Amino acid sequence: MVQGKSFETILFNVLNYTFLGLVAVVCLLPLVHIVAVSFSDRQSAISNLVGLWPKGFNTANYERVLFDAAFIRAFLVSVYRVVFGTLLNLVVIVLTAYPLAIREEFRGKESFKWFLVFAMLFSGGLIPWYLTLRTLGLLDNLLGLILPGAVQIFSILITINFFRGLPPDYAEAAEIDGASHWDILFRVYIPLSLPLMAAMTLFAAVTHWNSWFDGLVIMRDVAKYPLQTYLQTTVVMHSNASSATIDPEILMRYSERSWRAAQIVIASIPVLAIYPFLQRYFVTMRLGGIKG
Repeated sequence: MVQGKSFETILFNVLNYTFLGLVAVVCLLPLVHIVAVSFSDRQSAISNLVGLWPKGFNTANYERVLFDAAFIRAFLVSVYRVVFGTLLNLVVIVLTAYPLAIREEFRGKESFKWFLVFAMLFSGGLIPWYLTLRTLGLLDNLLGLILPGAVQIFSILITINFFRGLPPDYAEAAEIDGASHWDILFRVYIPLSLPLMAAMTLFAAVTHWNSWFDGLVIMRDVAKYPLQTYLQTTVVMHSNASSATIDPEILMRYSERSWRAAQIVIASIPVLAIYPFLQRYFVTMRLGGIKG
């Protein structure tokens, strides 16, 4: 017979959910405010009259952003970086973690693990990093946004531990059937690791999408800036260069504040759109087993 929850348990749940709800509200309010500002007219935005609801609702700010060639170009650079950078990260993570996770020993296995840990804890610094990229010809090159971050050591260590936690019976059964390591990796380990692969995909994609500093250092040509670097130069540094080419009558319909808010909203949409497609992999059960 299932007993009812005690008063202490009910009280804890109420306080816990209340606290988490307040935290969620505090996190969402700034986002709601930015969205409201992006849909507000010039006078309301300049006068700081916008709260959580747009005042003088209009879409002129989004029209300006979507017809801004520099913004669209930076957006496409970030899409290119996320797609190819994430694919490269996943390939490197899987191919590095698998041999370090299996029971078979090979020469230098432990040394390689400690090398990864050391590289994660200590870096060569900004200047050696820049000089290396210059030597390799990656400055002002889109590959310079992808290759330096190809090895995500923290994700590799997580994947190693996850692979070690998988039931060994699956791999042993595949070996008995004559499967090679490639077969075991792609037909056993990866299908059983879909929740982990979803998490690694999300981590890698968000990292690439939100990175701005490397684009500022690597790219000399402003036309090759990724989106976050472009926003850094326009939103944070308050660059107003693009306003000179806009019709003054149209410019009066919005303010720089509401325009920057619209840019932030559009830049946030891809990350928010990725999560629902990967969420179903986060909570899943491993079904099946070994049949004799």
